[in-house]
Amino acid sequence: MTYQVLARKWRPKRFADLVGQEHVVRALSNALKESRLHHAYLLTGTRGVGKTTIARILAKSLNCETGTTAEPCGVCQACTQIDAGRFVDLLEIDAASNTGIDNIREVLENAQYTPTMGRYKVYIIDEVHMLSKSAFNAMLKTLEEPPAHVKFILATTDPQKVPVTVLSRCLQFSLRNMTPQQVAGHLAHMLDVEGIAYESPALALLGRAAAGSMRDAQSLLDQAIAYGLGEVKEDGVRAMLGAVDKRYLFALLDALADADGARLVAEVEALAARGIGFDSALAELASLLHQLALAQTVPAAIASDEPERDAIFALAQRLAAEDVQLYYQIALHGRRDLALAPDEHAGFSMSMLRMLAFHPVNGGEGAARPPVPAANPGASSAALPAGVSPARAALAQLGGKPAERSPAAADKPAAPEPEPEPARPAAPAPVPQAAPREPAPWDEQPADVAAVPAAVPAPPPVPARVDEAPEEADDDAEPEVLDTASDSDDELPAYAMMMEEDPGELVSEAPVFDGDWASLIGRLGNKLGAARMLAQNAALKQWDGKVFELAVPEGFRNMATRDYQDKLKSVLGEYLGQSIELRVSIETLDMETPAMRDARFKREQLAGARQHMENDPVVQQLVQEMGAMLLAETVQPAQE
Repeated sequence: MTYQVLARKWRPKRFADLVGQEHVVRALSNALKESRLHHAYLLTGTRGVGKTTIARILAKSLNCETGTTAEPCGVCQACTQIDAGRFVDLLEIDAASNTGIDNIREVLENAQYTPTMGRYKVYIIDEVHMLSKSAFNAMLKTLEEPPAHVKFILATTDPQKVPVTVLSRCLQFSLRNMTPQQVAGHLAHMLDVEGIAYESPALALLGRAAAGSMRDAQSLLDQAIAYGLGEVKEDGVRAMLGAVDKRYLFALLDALADADGARLVAEVEALAARGIGFDSALAELASLLHQLALAQTVPAAIASDEPERDAIFALAQRLAAEDVQLYYQIALHGRRDLALAPDEHAGFSMSMLRMLAFHPVNGGEGAARPPVPAANPGASSAALPAGVSPARAALAQLGGKPAERSPAAADKPAAPEPEPEPARPAAPAPVPQAAPREPAPWDEQPADVAAVPAAVPAPPPVPARVDEAPEEADDDAEPEVLDTASDSDDELPAYAMMMEEDPGELVSEAPVFDGDWASLIGRLGNKLGAARMLAQNAALKQWDGKVFELAVPEGFRNMATRDYQDKLKSVLGEYLGQSIELRVSIETLDMETPAMRDARFKREQLAGARQHMENDPVVQQLVQEMGAMLLAETVQPAQE
């Protein structure tokens, strides 16, 4: 016996067998029960959603020997012949191959004759949008007032190309794409009846790959059965579709949650080694991020039978909601830009590194920045004494010995250079003890220049200081400290100026807020994240050392959400090293917000630049003598 493909074998024969088109089935069933039948129907929708199937079931309902009914018997001569495609009063026309006016005229000439066997003569015109303009015009009159025994059922995947004169003469039904869950459920029912073993995750993959088309899903199922030798297994379906195993995607997101760049790159290389398509990997990653967002906002939206339900909820608790949204956007943009990348591997890797670069868990940019390798591989920061940073040690090495830079000591015999003693801890001078606290991510740390020495020239010599002379050193004196606050500050390089203060002192003392709200926001920089929009568009009404009272203009009400307020409060509290309160009100402002100040400053700069150009003697000479015209809108202030 000849094998019949599943898409044909399982074509629905009744309205009750249709999947996902309940709105169309209900309307047609009620019309048939009440005999409120229109003479022309238009069915629209993408491929494989049931347009032709519904047209054939409607033809059976109209011509069933038991009468016009929403439930045709399926056993009478009319029903069996329509199912077999041999019913003489059912004419199926492919408009894609019969586009001309002559083909339509032939159809319309036969429409005047009464049915041979059935109750109605039914014309099914598939892909009706392919008809020519003259063909549409030829059928307008008949379509508007056909004989009582004629019914037209038009089907199209592109209703925008159908003239409005035709649309106005038809009842239009828009068929919906089926959800992956509906497709997977119907495939499971088919396999149960067929007696074929399957795994539910494999059907879920087929449901997503079908993109809403049941016919596509049935064709893929045929292929999966053949691929798996009579079984439908998840591994086989993934290999057949080129889909990515979600375990690898969970590993990628787990590395992102930990801000572990090395593990993230290793997982990307593992995907490349398995030959997985990176376009589908980004698509699957975006789909997983969508599920994570649903788990965070609407947990009930995650189906109870979802195979990875527990893993999704576990990962959703580790990632912040704003991170998930950002990663989703990066995945979409990365997939769009994949064709522009040097190769797909580089494009996918760059998308993952971009997600890591924006990782905000430990303070924005610094959280995702990998440690800078030391310029001297033999030197280890672990051997430095407590309280001495690698940057400070590198500065001492760059500057050389104080005696070598001292003109006063030039005539003295040079002592042999002592071996560095990084293991001897410096005796700290007694300082007032501040309340201990955990260092915040944004605490200013001396710039780590351990990787810079090879590229930076040695600093110029500076005048010697008395405390630098080796022969005058006192055993009881405090350890030697580079005095960057001397009168020779102008001669020191930039990196030395950046390390003026001891890092331990910076961490131990909390910053003091002097009431300058705009300056405070500038110091916090990008650490505020999305809450920066609220801070920039708010004015500080009052600060009493405990409570920040902010006012936001009515036009920026949408920025004063609870999430933004909580984020701003948390960042300010950590920065100031104390618990604070934040009160935000919506009102008409009589003061300037940081955003208003920046906009005013830019306007003043622009006005000054334009005024400068207009008063420039050369420009005035060009205007007067050569008729030149100054385009003021093109003048921009110089970028500092």
